[in-house]
Amino acid sequence: MAIKHVTIIGVPLDYGADRRGVDMGPSAIRYAGLQERLRRIGHDVTDVGNLPVPVPESRTATDTHLKYLTEIVKVTRVLARSVERVLLEGALPLVLGGDHALAMGSIAGLTRVRKNPGIIWFDAHGDFNTDQSTPSGNIHGMPAAAATGLGHAKLLAPFKGSFARSDRLVYVGTRTLDPEEAELMRRQHVTVFSMYDIDKYGMREVMSRALEVATDGTDALHVSFDIDAVDPVYAPGSGTPHSGGLTEREAHLALELVAESELMTSLDMVEVNPILDEHNRTGILAADLIASALGKRIY
Repeated sequence: MAIKHVTIIGVPLDYGADRRGVDMGPSAIRYAGLQERLRRIGHDVTDVGNLPVPVPESRTATDTHLKYLTEIVKVTRVLARSVERVLLEGALPLVLGGDHALAMGSIAGLTRVRKNPGIIWFDAHGDFNTDQSTPSGNIHGMPAAAATGLGHAKLLAPFKGSFARSDRLVYVGTRTLDPEEAELMRRQHVTVFSMYDIDKYGMREVMSRALEVATDGTDALHVSFDIDAVDPVYAPGSGTPHSGGLTEREAHLALELVAESELMTSLDMVEVNPILDEHNRTGILAADLIASALGKRIY
């Protein structure tokens, strides 16, 4: 992979889910030596620190279908401007979370610079609910739908009417979907490679197909990685763990193949929860996976 300038943006967003702790995720990943890992690969790295995010204890969720809507929209607006600025400077924005709702800001910023992005979404879940289908009201279950223009108008405001194509959105490692969410994904022609597909075809074949779909006629590639895509045996610090996920090596291979493509323009690493972790194992894994996505090789 060619040397890049990487700009790290921390987003300690902890409004998207009911379980607290992911606001400390950016610190856990940094503490694992992220900058040093990326510099050893040869990248120039700038860390602009964390965006300001008030703690949930200082706010009240008033809408049961869109919990903390106002607060999340404010953060995603700021993040979108930050990502836009980084891209215009010619750097790769690396966004550390925080819950997955922040991906709305990452992708909104990307679509202001690149009008036709593809997305690869590593996640145990779909995150493709809307306020009409959500069983929980948690907005971290909605960002992928919002990124393609589906959902409440206020949630879509940061995108300024510029969205990603749902038929260029590809999931890898999915293993649990809400019924209405799955039906909506089918209607929107979203591509899903579940754990069944990875077991059947192998990660190399799945990633070859995922990259083919996500980059077909697109002008950018955003990768959004929820750490719960990895099995909790390897990543215990996740607030929404589901067994049967990616092995550590499968996750590394997937991101090594992304790096090999030299097509990625922006990256999220989200949902690391240090409160639930064991000696920062998940923070260290997240830092290692980021390094793989940005070109780290054994030899």
